[in-house]
Amino acid sequence: MKLKRKSAGPSALIRPLVRRLKAYVPGEQPKTAGFIKLNTNENPYPPSPKVLKAIKAAVDGRLRLYPNPTAEPLRRELARFHGCSAENIIVGNGSDELLALATRAFVEPLPGPAPHSTNSTSNTDRRTVARSLVQYFVPSYSLYPVLADIHGARRNPVPLASDFGLPNLGALDHSKRWNWNAALTFITTPNAPTGRGYSTTELEALCARIKGVVVLDETYVDFAPENALELALRHPNVLVSRTFSKAYSLCFQRVGYMVGHPELIGALLKIKDSYNVNGLGQVAALATLDDLGYYRANFRRIVKTRDRLREALIQMGFEVCPSATNFLFTKPPRFSAADWLQRLRERNILVRWFDLPETRDYLRISIGSETETDMLIRAIRDILEPAPRRNVRSQNV
Repeated sequence: MKLKRKSAGPSALIRPLVRRLKAYVPGEQPKTAGFIKLNTNENPYPPSPKVLKAIKAAVDGRLRLYPNPTAEPLRRELARFHGCSAENIIVGNGSDELLALATRAFVEPLPGPAPHSTNSTSNTDRRTVARSLVQYFVPSYSLYPVLADIHGARRNPVPLASDFGLPNLGALDHSKRWNWNAALTFITTPNAPTGRGYSTTELEALCARIKGVVVLDETYVDFAPENALELALRHPNVLVSRTFSKAYSLCFQRVGYMVGHPELIGALLKIKDSYNVNGLGQVAALATLDDLGYYRANFRRIVKTRDRLREALIQMGFEVCPSATNFLFTKPPRFSAADWLQRLRERNILVRWFDLPETRDYLRISIGSETETDMLIRAIRDILEPAPRRNVRSQNV
């Protein structure tokens, strides 16, 4: 009698690389109402009334049709806004899609299992691995290593300076960890999760030395005093990534874009999904560009609240990093950052904590509305100065 061979389980059908992956972990999305969400850097204010009106007007028979496959009208408006050509711009399903496309377009996957990182000091080895190298500073956006792993590439995380600033060129040369030939280098500017802003001058010095593609990830740039978009139009290996999510209150719609040399943009267009940006998102982004005054007023409002919160935290004993973003990165007093995370959650306030060596002593706090900020400050004071217990003196009766 022939025995029936037991079939392998479903896990055997999955690529070994995928089985080993650790997925990106987003900020908590509460399942119940009543929380103050200061953990995902969302804009506390709604989109412009003109944007809401445009979206509602677009909910018609167009829903049965495919959207423009390259978001051409939006690319033209963005080109007008940035003083370049539509050929310099690609629009994506949020900037995350574009970061993934850049990894696929410019990095050669390794033929075998990809080592997590490389610290090789041999010049020959460094040249060999460069085409398969995704390089970034730490701490920075935690999606970068995930994108490298998904693609089967090497990661090269390089520490920021002790104050979370960019290391100077000499320090990078001296460390021997930085690879100037890396296929793809991500630089988050302003930095996340620290909030530290970087000048165009120091970014250009880096970009001028790097031989591979550089993505300047400007997710939070609308809250910063300067931007580096000009570098994408001046250097053929530089791309600048932007999003409508954080500053323009369109997280729900997922619209981002990249600016750069037409040849790099053309490569990304070749490998994007056929209809990667939904039609309502394109409508919303176009309407946003038509009402920038509304958003700029909100940026000023958020920056003012950010600076007020920073001063309040410092007065309560927190160490607070300088911020050019819509969040603060702060080392809390008295209790551990993990403990503070839980104590605030018990008061229905969500903030973000990253359990990594470079960040586990800090909390990242998104800037909420004025009212939410007041509630956060009161909660922190309550944690630091709990109401004194009443002294009840026993009496002989």
